[in-house]
Amino acid sequence: MCLPKSTASRALKRAGWRRERRRCVSGGRNSTWTLPRGLCYRGCTWALCHLQGIQYLTEHKLLTSDVQDIAQFLYKGDGLNKTAIGTYLGEKDPINLQVLQAFVDCHEFANLNLVQALRQFLWSFRLPGEAQKIDRMMEAFAARYCLCNPGVFRSTDTCYVLSFSVIMLNTGLHNPNVRDRPPFERFVSMNRGINNGSNLPEEQLRNLFDSIKSEPFSIPEDDGGDLTHTFFNPDREGWLLKLGGRVKTWKRRWFILTDNCLYYFEFTTDKEPRGIIPLENLSVQKVDDPKKPFCLELYNPSGRGQKVKACKTDGDGRVVEGRHESYRISAANAEERDQWIEAIRASITRVPFYDLLSARKKKIASKQ
Repeated sequence: MCLPKSTASRALKRAGWRRERRRCVSGGRNSTWTLPRGLCYRGCTWALCHLQGIQYLTEHKLLTSDVQDIAQFLYKGDGLNKTAIGTYLGEKDPINLQVLQAFVDCHEFANLNLVQALRQFLWSFRLPGEAQKIDRMMEAFAARYCLCNPGVFRSTDTCYVLSFSVIMLNTGLHNPNVRDRPPFERFVSMNRGINNGSNLPEEQLRNLFDSIKSEPFSIPEDDGGDLTHTFFNPDREGWLLKLGGRVKTWKRRWFILTDNCLYYFEFTTDKEPRGIIPLENLSVQKVDDPKKPFCLELYNPSGRGQKVKACKTDGDGRVVEGRHESYRISAANAEERDQWIEAIRASITRVPFYDLLSARKKKIASKQ
């Protein structure tokens, strides 16, 4: 484990950070940095909320520009926004690539099976959605895991492919919107021949499968966030009618489905959405409504009375939490309703790893 007494450590002390000793899962002890109470950013605990955060700290002499110090800061800083950490580590600028490598090297994977290592790695930041960023990060993870555990796999490509298979298995077993739960036999079939043309031991695959089945990955969730989104190349867009939450009136809204979220606008020319509905952990279904035909409903499958996590802009322009227990939406006809349902379900269940996994399997096959 990387625990140098770096310049960044001394700078953090001067800035008012405090160092705490915390017991690790493995039973050892580890140091972590905790943010001072006085540092706040727009009403919430200060966090690395944007890429300029590192630049700000280095310019104000709170952090050096050394890649090892930056990596240590991202790895050990308690309270940092893990989505922003993932965004920073995923950039392809030379300095970001160096920090990514140093950040991965902070992880000690020796004597951990692949699921244990992935749990540790995927908890240290939030994996971004872009395929190229995911590819760079998982490539670095696979190389580090194989370095810490020589002989477990014949190549880093094997580790890379199996890591993606495990992540997709986690989605298949635990996403409430996935009805077809993958059995162990499918997991085995999915990973045939990935070890440089040979099969991995079935016992090894069984241990990984059982571990994920009994306990899903814990994915970091950051409060708040940037509401600036791009709406290029949406999965689907169009006019729909939406039933209000508190006042039960139907209003025409322009909907855009993209990036696993459903956005709605008052006009197509609006730059900011009136509301945002993250689709994670939601379900969609056809419903009959006495006042409007061709309706669909977004709801939380966890149980009756559960609110849908969403936000909207009120009359004063403030962003407030949504009050809906479900969202009822009406389309122009049955075909359009069914197309929206299909697109929303695909967005909910889509895993951005299939293309990367397929490409790496082809690479392994070409070496045989």
